[in-house]
Amino acid sequence: MKESDFLIIGSGIAGLSLAIKAAEHGTVTVITKGQPIESNTAWAQGGISSVLPPGLREDGDNCEKHVSDTLDAGAGICHEDVVRAIIEEGAETIDELVNWGVKFDKTADGDYQLGREGGHSQRRILHSKDTTGKAIAEALIAEAEKHPNITLLAEHFAIDLITSAKLGSVTEDRVLGAYVLEEQKGEVHVFRSDRVILATGGCGKVYLYTTNPDSSTGDGLAMAWRAGATIANMEFVQFHPTCFYNPAATGAEARSFLVSEAVRGEGGILINGQGHDFVKDHDDRGSLAPRDIVARAIDHEIKRSGAPCVFLDVTHKPKGFMKERFPFIYETLMSYGHDCEKDPIPVVPAAHYQCGGVVTKMDGHTSIRGLFAIGEVACTGLHGANRLASNSLLEGNVMARRALQAMVSHYHTGKESLTDYEIPEWRAGDVADPDELVVIYHNWDEIRRTMWDYVSIVRSDNRLLRAATRLRNLRKEVRSFYWGHRVNSDILELRNLVAVAALIVDCATRRKESRGIHYTIDYPEKRERFEKDTVIRRF
Repeated sequence: MKESDFLIIGSGIAGLSLAIKAAEHGTVTVITKGQPIESNTAWAQGGISSVLPPGLREDGDNCEKHVSDTLDAGAGICHEDVVRAIIEEGAETIDELVNWGVKFDKTADGDYQLGREGGHSQRRILHSKDTTGKAIAEALIAEAEKHPNITLLAEHFAIDLITSAKLGSVTEDRVLGAYVLEEQKGEVHVFRSDRVILATGGCGKVYLYTTNPDSSTGDGLAMAWRAGATIANMEFVQFHPTCFYNPAATGAEARSFLVSEAVRGEGGILINGQGHDFVKDHDDRGSLAPRDIVARAIDHEIKRSGAPCVFLDVTHKPKGFMKERFPFIYETLMSYGHDCEKDPIPVVPAAHYQCGGVVTKMDGHTSIRGLFAIGEVACTGLHGANRLASNSLLEGNVMARRALQAMVSHYHTGKESLTDYEIPEWRAGDVADPDELVVIYHNWDEIRRTMWDYVSIVRSDNRLLRAATRLRNLRKEVRSFYWGHRVNSDILELRNLVAVAALIVDCATRRKESRGIHYTIDYPEKRERFEKDTVIRRF
């Protein structure tokens, strides 16, 4: 049995921000199923939104405008108190990241170079070229590795949370730790802690086409659900409008590379095959409208025209601009044989970000005592029905800070009572290795295709019903794999993936309206009685 004062599951901006600060108050164990750099944070291109102090920000910008932009994008579901609290800590977040070694781009005068993205009324996006997330991730990993109180364990897959409820307690429902698979050895260990923090990121891999890394299989969300935590708003899965479409490739490779929204913020325009700026037919803001509007406009244009994609045009920008401002995007496109300075970039939408998740208070505390959730896995109320671009990195850092304050100042650990709970060793199914891996991979593919075909940008009651029926059968099959074979990462991810897919469908079925990134042809308008969170819990 391994013990620590803080057990953090996940190594993105949320998990590592908390680890670095928590290490001043006790021992910290950070586990991640891959390598620490493998996170949605590291894949974030655009940047981090923040209203800087006067003199450093764009003239006319302020927190009220940032709040207003976030509420507008969230389509009536945001919690305004949470929005305001997170945005007002933006400048503190930037100072903290800079102190940890993050270098944001600056102008020749030494001021921060601010970008703009869809839904933002001002330039307030700090960036490090077009690999901002990678710059943040690398700086935080380096900072965490310096601290003697932090143990960073790669290739450790959290299987399930351990709670007192599972042990038959009738006094209180609290977290006691987690069962964790050490992947290289194939051994399952008990990690014991009365403060467990989920920072596992999102679930983009539940869809066939996604901008997310392969690790984004909704693990933290699925674990919290199985433990009995409250979940909300999983129908709101954001689709990024502009992923590179490579007609020379097949399968997922054709829709896997993200072309940052910041490109549109710097003047890129979405056009169809005839050169028409079609997004303006849907919204006066055109290519700088919020993501839900732009993604639906693209989906509509592709279906209307029968074309495989639309185009992001930056050919009107000065020569050398893309290479200087977006070197990663420029070089990656060139590696595919596409010169974006000469030809518009073919793009399509792909699954990007979950706006719902494990319900938390403003300090990250979930409905289970001692269990916290921060970052994309959490539903704080910031994003509502549609995330405003570049608010996610800000949220991850702010909520890490708030969660630590709660754990240190207000949350009594009750370590003495933890010794009252005898945690049993891990109970597995049969010890046989998977005999038909091809069946597991087939199930993985079927889940993702089902979600893409029936539960993506445009939905209907019939599509959701078909998805629910397929997923019900798949869950039974996956359950038999889980209990019938030796546990490994493939089976664990499949188990989590099908659970998250079912949660998305369940929430989507309950929302009989169209709002934000949930659009259904059966209920194309907003309905006042659905201006609330979709809350579900396993009993």
